[in-house]
Amino acid sequence: MSLFDVGAIVSALHDARDEWRDSQRRSREPGSREFPSREALADIVESLKGALFPMRLGPPDLRHESEDFYVGYTLDSALNALLNQARLELRYTARHEPRAAEDIDAQAGAAVREFAAALPGIRRLLDGDVLAAFQGDPAARSVDEVLLCYPGILAMIHHRIAHQLYGLGLPLLARIAAELAHAQTGIDIHPGAKIDAGFFIDHGTGVVIGETAVIGKRVRIYQAVTLGAKRFPTDAEGHLQKGLPRHPVVEDDVVIYAGATILGRVTLGKGATIGGNVWITDDVPPGAGVTQATLQNAPQRRPV
Repeated sequence: MSLFDVGAIVSALHDARDEWRDSQRRSREPGSREFPSREALADIVESLKGALFPMRLGPPDLRHESEDFYVGYTLDSALNALLNQARLELRYTARHEPRAAEDIDAQAGAAVREFAAALPGIRRLLDGDVLAAFQGDPAARSVDEVLLCYPGILAMIHHRIAHQLYGLGLPLLARIAAELAHAQTGIDIHPGAKIDAGFFIDHGTGVVIGETAVIGKRVRIYQAVTLGAKRFPTDAEGHLQKGLPRHPVVEDDVVIYAGATILGRVTLGKGATIGGNVWITDDVPPGAGVTQATLQNAPQRRPV
């Protein structure tokens, strides 16, 4: 005699799934998978990392003379797998407004071709991020150590890939790619965030960068920094308004030290230095230095 009434649990779970599908206007018709797979994306991103940095993030037995063959073979497999996931996302987003399968396939194909063409540029951006980390950390002994060991670089590899997917109309694939790095590093970068060249996250744990943040060139931030939203506007029916600019703009050559919290659509001017554990909700002029002491001595504004 079974210790567990598995049949009843299976039936109850079936009912729960049907309730969810009905509430979300999902089809109950038998069919194939409706949306992308996190596991498939993880494999794709790992393959892309190997193709971008074959001798360091590729297979351990790879030799220089086989580099191009490995990259070509890996890219062919990864891009075809990505195409399948792109089709799933586009079909998923079209479930309430049906589109012809041919149109979805054409859009998916165009997006993945454009993504593939962007890979050399992504590699060059990442080279700049690696170099910024090496030059910005006295503990770094080589650029190879930075690429292999630094969580901020792992997060940026995922972000550069995810941001490209996001811009090509594949936000779910982009978010999955970003969250894979978040789970590994504790660094949470929304794929919509715009981050220019030479970006360095030192240590990294607890960093949060929101969807509409804009970060300039040669910016350096430390652990537990938040570039977040100050408030969340709602529409007439009380629903959150999505996509509005609500996160900080960080101009070139800014340094933000550990624990700083910057909220709202404020601008940190070029060359500004933001001290540790400060809370900023106003613009900071170019070249300024902000510390807890300067904030305590500043005139107090009335709450708005």
